[in-house]
Amino acid sequence: MLYWLTALSDGGDVFNLFRYISFRAGGGLLHGAGLRVPLRAAADRLAARQAGQGPADPRGRAADPLRQGGDADDGGPPHHQRAADLDAALGAVGQPLRLDGAVRDAELRAPGLRGRLRQGDQADDGGRLGAHPAGHRVPGRGHRGVWAAAFHPAELSNQLAFPFFKDALLNLGILFVPFAMLVIVGAANAVNLTDGLDGLAIMPVMIAAATFGVIAYAVGRADFSEYLGIHRVPGADEIVIFTAALIGGGLGFLWYNAPPAAVFMGDTGSLALGGALGAIAVAIKHEIVLAIVGGLFVVEALSVIIQVLVYKRTKRRVFLMAPIHHHFEKRGWAEPQIVIRFWIISLILAMIGLATLKVR
Repeated sequence: MLYWLTALSDGGDVFNLFRYISFRAGGGLLHGAGLRVPLRAAADRLAARQAGQGPADPRGRAADPLRQGGDADDGGPPHHQRAADLDAALGAVGQPLRLDGAVRDAELRAPGLRGRLRQGDQADDGGRLGAHPAGHRVPGRGHRGVWAAAFHPAELSNQLAFPFFKDALLNLGILFVPFAMLVIVGAANAVNLTDGLDGLAIMPVMIAAATFGVIAYAVGRADFSEYLGIHRVPGADEIVIFTAALIGGGLGFLWYNAPPAAVFMGDTGSLALGGALGAIAVAIKHEIVLAIVGGLFVVEALSVIIQVLVYKRTKRRVFLMAPIHHHFEKRGWAEPQIVIRFWIISLILAMIGLATLKVR
């Protein structure tokens, strides 16, 4: 929406401000944060109507039926819009499960996608982002978008870029689409696994979004990309507006999610936010850097994978409980202690990720 307001400018009026990415990014941030206040009242009314679907959460919290990723504009530049489309698609996968955090008994769960069917739906969304050309509309979730790989310049098409190396590219060919699926679905589920304590997932997501906003701006600018020796993706600087909206929405959500939380993210929010980060990484050719910046999410996911694999083989547990934040709970760490220390780790990883721009 903000992008199209530039068409109203004649070059000398207030609408000329919308030509500047920084101004639109500020508008996206304020829009994302401010929209949470009126929508919170609507969420309370919706949660009250859904109160009979299952037992209350043991901490007394109510599931937030509003998806965190839902504040993105329904129009804009291709790089901006394709990330927003995937964000909406993955959020839709989690939407039938918005009461998962409050409904512990599997027999009483609200109806929704489960198991392999759910993973397949996510992979389908991720595959469309990597495969379909501009303007091609496909049935199913995420059909409104224009998709990421189609907008990479020819020299970067199906290429995997490596951090720390200026000209290192690996041509994945037809394997780029499943690789993009792996990045997007992996990021979505890693954030989903991290969402286990009040405020634990949202702050690392905001930190990662801010980091990728900086990287996207540099990647989209010819002067910055040449100076830093990174691969340029024309138009990627417009993703800054989308990352700003994610940060704004995260701030608005954290207002209510701060301990003791009045609402929590659930599958609907975590899948959308994680998928958005994965989509941005694919769009700006920094998929490997996502594993650095989102290292906390990687560790959370690996802790679950290791726990499951080892237990199936040996019937012994590596961690007291998985994901790993619950391991530290069992070790006696207080919840605020875990959350704040994980925030610090995320901030350190973000600085390392930003350092990859210059260390070439």
